[in-house]
Amino acid sequence: MSRPFLGRGGVRNPPVTPQAKRGRGRGTPIQHSAEHESHVITVGVKRPGFGVAGKHIKITANYFRTTIPDRVIHHYDVGTFIFITPDEKKLPARLNMLLIQELQTYTAPDVFKSPAVYDGRKNMFAIVQLPFDDVNSKEFHVTYPRASGFPTGSKQPKVYKIKLTKVAEINPEVLQRFIEGKQSYDSAATTAITAMNVVVRMQPSIQYTYNARSFFIEDDQDERTGDLRNGLRLWQGYFQSIRPIKKGVLINIDIATGVVFEGGPLVRFCQSHLKRHDNPRALIPNDLGGSLQDRDRLKLQRFAHGLRIMTRSGLGSGNNVTRVLRKFSSHGASSLEFTHNGETKSVAQYYHEILGRPLQYPDMICAEVGNGALVPLELCTVIKGQLTRQQVPPECARDMVAFASKPPSQRIRKITEAPAARKLGYATSVYVRQFGLSPTPDGPISINARVLEAPALTAKEMDRKGNITSKAFVPSKGAWNMDKKKFYAPIAKIAPVALFVLEGEERFSLDDANACFIVLRSVLIGLGVAMPAEPPVRRLGQPQGNIIKQLEELVEKVRAKTNMPPQLIIVILPELGNDLYTAVKHFGDVHTGIVTQCMKSSKCKVENPRSYSLRAPCKPPSGTIQYYSNVGLKINVKLGGINTILSPGAPNTIADPLNPTIVMGADAIHPAPGATGRPSYTALVGNIDCNIAKFVASTRIQDSRVEIIHDLKEMAIEILKKWQDNRKEGDRKKVVRLIFYRDGVSEGQFPKVLEEELAALKDALQEVKINAKITLVVVAKRHHVRFFPRPNDPDAIKGNCPPGTVVDEEVGHPVEFDFYLQSHTGILGTSRPSHYSVLFQDNKFSADTLQRFTYHLCYTYARATRAVSIPAPVYYADIVCSRAKNHYDPYARVPEADISLADKADKDIESHKAAFKPLHKNVESLMYFS
Repeated sequence: MSRPFLGRGGVRNPPVTPQAKRGRGRGTPIQHSAEHESHVITVGVKRPGFGVAGKHIKITANYFRTTIPDRVIHHYDVGTFIFITPDEKKLPARLNMLLIQELQTYTAPDVFKSPAVYDGRKNMFAIVQLPFDDVNSKEFHVTYPRASGFPTGSKQPKVYKIKLTKVAEINPEVLQRFIEGKQSYDSAATTAITAMNVVVRMQPSIQYTYNARSFFIEDDQDERTGDLRNGLRLWQGYFQSIRPIKKGVLINIDIATGVVFEGGPLVRFCQSHLKRHDNPRALIPNDLGGSLQDRDRLKLQRFAHGLRIMTRSGLGSGNNVTRVLRKFSSHGASSLEFTHNGETKSVAQYYHEILGRPLQYPDMICAEVGNGALVPLELCTVIKGQLTRQQVPPECARDMVAFASKPPSQRIRKITEAPAARKLGYATSVYVRQFGLSPTPDGPISINARVLEAPALTAKEMDRKGNITSKAFVPSKGAWNMDKKKFYAPIAKIAPVALFVLEGEERFSLDDANACFIVLRSVLIGLGVAMPAEPPVRRLGQPQGNIIKQLEELVEKVRAKTNMPPQLIIVILPELGNDLYTAVKHFGDVHTGIVTQCMKSSKCKVENPRSYSLRAPCKPPSGTIQYYSNVGLKINVKLGGINTILSPGAPNTIADPLNPTIVMGADAIHPAPGATGRPSYTALVGNIDCNIAKFVASTRIQDSRVEIIHDLKEMAIEILKKWQDNRKEGDRKKVVRLIFYRDGVSEGQFPKVLEEELAALKDALQEVKINAKITLVVVAKRHHVRFFPRPNDPDAIKGNCPPGTVVDEEVGHPVEFDFYLQSHTGILGTSRPSHYSVLFQDNKFSADTLQRFTYHLCYTYARATRAVSIPAPVYYADIVCSRAKNHYDPYARVPEADISLADKADKDIESHKAAFKPLHKNVESLMYFS
């Protein structure tokens, strides 16, 4: 049995050991350095030193100091399963926690005189050795629920077998040596931090709804904002994680948002999800006079599968029983018949007899629960506080962001004030106290940070004599605008152009379409792009029809008029037109290779459209100018232009022609939690010019939820060959710097990235004969570290730290090369810095150099005139992954998997792979993803 490996802040896969290193062949998963203790082994690169560049400032981080245990910790493996069942079926963590609580409190209190802590899965930790009579293992039989102390009839009592096996003793001295940089991050150190995490989470896990690292509280909600109005609610709570730093251990505490199923009557829950509030007919099938379509029932079934409900089979409250909802019947209770005691009767008749009254809604569908029984919906109640692991519907995203986003002052106050301390329970928790942890009450820590200088960018400007020249400028507060500026390399001319309107004519007329083109043309001309003076070929589309065929007809119409296909098709979409967008992008990216630009009808519509004319100068309305300018940024780079570049003459820039640099960003995305039969998608993006402004992408499909990119070698070869095609013959022999930013991998997967992905990169470079020195950096965005400026800091923007804030010394890894960088300007809520971990580097960049290069790359994102939160190629890779759905024919159905059939899910993944179409050759070398 493998033991858990704790990455910085959580349980992950087993660490790489010296024994595991032998026989690996390719890759460099283990690295040694004489800088610290010579015997210390790391997964990533040893820290070369701390950065010193930039303006030094003081900030606050949401970390709290704590002590480490001063006694040996005893580690036990936990096995839980139903006693009468021969197979050891995995039980849910929620039930496991209840069983261990029952074991310690009632079944064997003499064994647990000092309560042990438990993570709900396999790990139990005790500060004193459990009395097992000189053996390492002991079995206990726990009856749950007991006859007293639990709601009567909540479920039928079962006997569970719990087996505890001692696996290790952890001396905290090991952890002390690790944080001093004198010991490797081995299994003893990782298990010690795992134990500390379990200790601080134990009390909230007993009291509140929780997941692996966070817990959520019902009374922390604003009723007005927490309701997503579709059967889901937002609960707020707290995240907490122990993190080792140089010469100390901290607790990272942050607010967290959980999505829970709405508690209460199941009838109301179903109506809410179908958006048919207080409409009983919504849950009655068509054949019984209702409005429930089969597709709606299946949608509801996918949403509610696995939901725990309380069912009532009699008048007394003692007959309430907890069940798991599996599916919904296709017929109403009055139509469903079964044989009971030799008599055939309907479900509605049966419950009439049981309840002593008729059902209020006898024609409604029924809930089928885990044991196969059918229960009328009106007799079911959803148990509140159940976390959903499904993806939140897109239409709820705005409400969720508004609920979860807290201004910095509000966020830090919510973490530090008395209610938070009370709910975290450090002062009252017997577990925290007995393990010797002592979180300090003096609030979050103050740390040193630095603010890096923004890079100089270059665009074109017109001087007083009317000459257009290159001119450098430095962004202010992480942003700039293109007013009085022109693109560095505008596309020569866009012609012909077509316009396709998919919004209803009553909401977006042909006059609106004409005005839209005139304003867009005016903006593009102002940015240096030549546009035809004649109106575009237009078509009003039918959203319910086949979009691909309609676009093909539009192309033929343009070809008949101009003897060539359109270079650009502008598409006007309605609100919530996601399916239409997918069809349009499939047509352009995969089907024809014609560049398309979608615009929202609500954003591009102008007042008095008939007042706009191609013959007269046009001044765009101030209310929409920013939207049109952003669209112009996308169009120029999609067609091969360049908006701005990092100034090549600036000192210490990454865009140095004498030191050619390839920058790659890689990402993988996976199906939503709970989805089966869906593959994962991977993307690699890299620049093909020395200005690091032109990028190309390669994307692939692979097995579901596989994080390591299997086809990375082939994807890298595609991009590297395009890089070579853009180089002069003499430059091809120069040594190249390759910086590979990898997004989305957890710390437990670092060894696999080094073993497989680094090896694939090296093989690709060798095959195309590029002599390159590699630096491999993992980018992490999904963490809970937040930085807060000092009160009245003049450089703060909306309460956030200024862009360019970098931290590497006081909250970084004790030994390895990592840093936090907040590169963007915080606009909404509290900014989240990105975390960069350097796993490998031949380039020997200093901390200052790599931090500066990384920050500068955040200014090269072509779709915006501001620095973004991660380097542009990483951002692009994320976009390319999310656009993978556009590679399917929108009118050729790819099957959905049945969640109960694993073998069907495997076949469905193969169907997805077969249906996945490659990018069209006409856009392979363009930034089609912009």
